Amino acid sequence: MRPTSFLLALATLVPSLAATPHWPVWRGPANDGTAPGATPPLVWSESRNVAWKIPVAGLGFSTPIVWGDRIYLLTAVETTEEGPARPAAEPTPPPGKGPGRDGKGKRGGPPGFGGGPNPTRFHEFIVLALDRATGATVWQRTARREVPHEGKHATNSFASASPVTDGTRLYASFGSRGVYCYDLQGNKIWEKDLGDMRTRGTFGEGSSPALAGDTLLVTWDHEESSFIVGLDARTGAERWRRPREERSSWSTPVIVTVEGRLQAIVAAAGRTRSYDPATGEVIWEAAGLTENVIPTPVIGHGMVYLASGFRGNAIQAVKLTARGDVTDTPAVVWNVRKSAPYVPSPVLSGERLYVGKSNDAFLSCLNALTGEVHYQDQRLEGVRGLYASPVAARGHVFIVGREGTTLVIRDDARYEVVSSNVLDDRFDASPVMLGRDLYLRGHRHLYCLREG
Repeated sequence: MRPTSFLLALATLVPSLAATPHWPVWRGPANDGTAPGATPPLVWSESRNVAWKIPVAGLGFSTPIVWGDRIYLLTAVETTEEGPARPAAEPTPPPGKGPGRDGKGKRGGPPGFGGGPNPTRFHEFIVLALDRATGATVWQRTARREVPHEGKHATNSFASASPVTDGTRLYASFGSRGVYCYDLQGNKIWEKDLGDMRTRGTFGEGSSPALAGDTLLVTWDHEESSFIVGLDARTGAERWRRPREERSSWSTPVIVTVEGRLQAIVAAAGRTRSYDPATGEVIWEAAGLTENVIPTPVIGHGMVYLASGFRGNAIQAVKLTARGDVTDTPAVVWNVRKSAPYVPSPVLSGERLYVGKSNDAFLSCLNALTGEVHYQDQRLEGVRGLYASPVAARGHVFIVGREGTTLVIRDDARYEVVSSNVLDDRFDASPVMLGRDLYLRGHRHLYCLREG
């Protein structure tokens, strides 16, 4: 099977996923936060079940991906070299005001509500390929070296978008620092500069690219003229571009095949939209999410599950066969207005949909078919803060807390903790599981955890 065909098969969730040796996108081979066939450890610590642990330079919150015997990840390294002085910029507008859609605002304002100051030093934006067996660096490439044009939130990084691969080429986005394509030996094939984002509140960037057949989709939602673009995955040439009436969002498109046609579904505050990746045509759209949409949708049971939890709560299940504007129609199968995640994406395992509550250490489990609550706002003891998205494997759900504690719970409609595991790092990237291996990317280290 050709690599492109392989990814299309992944998008339709075929049964052969159980034996996949790859993790080609950050939410896993099924793009729903599950790890088919994986048998990761249920218990670990700094002195138990650590196959290897390596330091990773710089700071990047993107989730690694895996193809074959290679791990690919992104990082941004701040150097000691000061950059050129820049003129002062207008303040970032507060929510609901300023140049959200007219494209007339200036870039690079000082920190808004929660954002950080403009950087003054050069940063190196790096793509790494590591050996799965040892963690050793196979190759390293500096995609760009520059001073970021605006700051970021203290809990964001300048390398928060995850890469994606089709088994032949590796696609990496550093957002305003460019989109890059490499072969798996580290040779650069093309690069594309889409301009500079001006993010809400100077929160920074984070949406990952998505691969649909031979089209690479990049969402560019910010405080100026937002758009989504389809690039030729082989050359980087722009195939189409569609404006989006959206302010800043950080959700990654999810790709699915419906009735023989690819869809790229993008969640956002104004409207969730499904695009035809070949043309950019909008297939369907629905309103109903909150501001600052970050969670990536998940697919299952003929529906797409959407969630957002900033300044309100919204969890929706929308039929994939929808057409046109389906807001407040039966195509929205169910809608829950409580306990939704802000940063972490949901995980769908069988008929159970697991969601966090804002970025806090609480978990809810819903019936994915009806929206009925199995349990709600269950306190995750020992966990403080959630940014990583949960992953389900081996009959369990793995919930990685920001301060180093991971809870392993039963994948069940009743809440039951199996283990609580602590590592000496902070974690914002989501877990990756293949075979017996569990990979956790921390602020300072990458861990490979394995029983025995």
